[in-house]
Amino acid sequence: MRPQAYTLQFNPKLSLNADGKHVRDGLSAVLGTGDNLWLSCDERTTIERLTRTGPHEYGQHVSYQLADLLDLPADEESEIDIEGLAEADHYLWVIGSHSLKRKKPDHEHEDVAKQIAKLAKVENDPNRYLLARIPMIRNEKTGDFELHKTAPHPTKANETLQAAQLHGSTETNELTDLLADDPHLKPFLKIPGKDNGFDIEGLAAATDGRLFVGLRGPVLRGWAVVLELLPELDKHGRLRLAKVGGEQQYYKKHFLALGGMGLRELRQSGDDLYLLAGPTMDLDGTIAVYHWPNGMSQEGDSLIGPDKIHRLFDVPHGHGPTAGQDKAEGMGVIDKDHLLIVFDSPSDARKPVAHQVRADAYRLPGL
Repeated sequence: MRPQAYTLQFNPKLSLNADGKHVRDGLSAVLGTGDNLWLSCDERTTIERLTRTGPHEYGQHVSYQLADLLDLPADEESEIDIEGLAEADHYLWVIGSHSLKRKKPDHEHEDVAKQIAKLAKVENDPNRYLLARIPMIRNEKTGDFELHKTAPHPTKANETLQAAQLHGSTETNELTDLLADDPHLKPFLKIPGKDNGFDIEGLAAATDGRLFVGLRGPVLRGWAVVLELLPELDKHGRLRLAKVGGEQQYYKKHFLALGGMGLRELRQSGDDLYLLAGPTMDLDGTIAVYHWPNGMSQEGDSLIGPDKIHRLFDVPHGHGPTAGQDKAEGMGVIDKDHLLIVFDSPSDARKPVAHQVRADAYRLPGL
């Protein structure tokens, strides 16, 4: 399937992190709301907003610092590793990877022993344990959606929307505390994400408050995992997990036959879900988009075989001279007929002009 190229234009004054990495080089999630695109970079603590400026172009870059909207577990210098964005009922939902990371060695460094020792070091970034919602209100004058810490509900006169996040600490939160006793996922919480450890990389939100969380890892004997949650606001203004779907449990588990791939992104369409799937490990491998009919209306835990999921198309990735590049990480719905894919580590061919990057829009086949 041949994609349509879309140009994403970023403001040079807003686009570099403290280490000088450009936001376009680490895009990890994309969400469409009206004429706006919301994007995250996995090495920042900001959310980026672009606005449609042409038939196949987005620009007018605005950056929101999450430390101004939420109480981050650590300061804004500690990355969140934002891997999922979703929207429902006037809220933008944000989720971090919740994963550990292993130090990366430099095979060209002269001190081989030191580099090998790096492979034994596993680190924890406190901000990665973030699951939060932020009021997102459309500005009637500009047509753009804007983020606020608190805001009047646009249609309910006596209701105030407020930012909130799941109760947690610098090393865990309520979700990982619950999963620490889970027979499937417990063993993987202490394994770094890129080692098939626990690693969140997808998020979708239902209008009734439920969240669907896609795991890049672990993949269990070829089965990918989606968690279904129901966060609710408590009297202290924090989110707590409620029992979901009338069940006597605080989360549901859905196991999906995706040919050994893990989830990179989830996007809803009614009760259906579109899935972006790819390797759980740090390697070049098949990346594909699937359609899961009625994915958001499973009565309990589920085992979804290959006959219940439709593989729509594959997304090309880097290979040969571009190995390790053009890794599809985010997927957003930009209209009823198209999905927009954004890429981590884009190749030079995707960056012909400074502060721009090319994303790809795919037309949805008739279902």
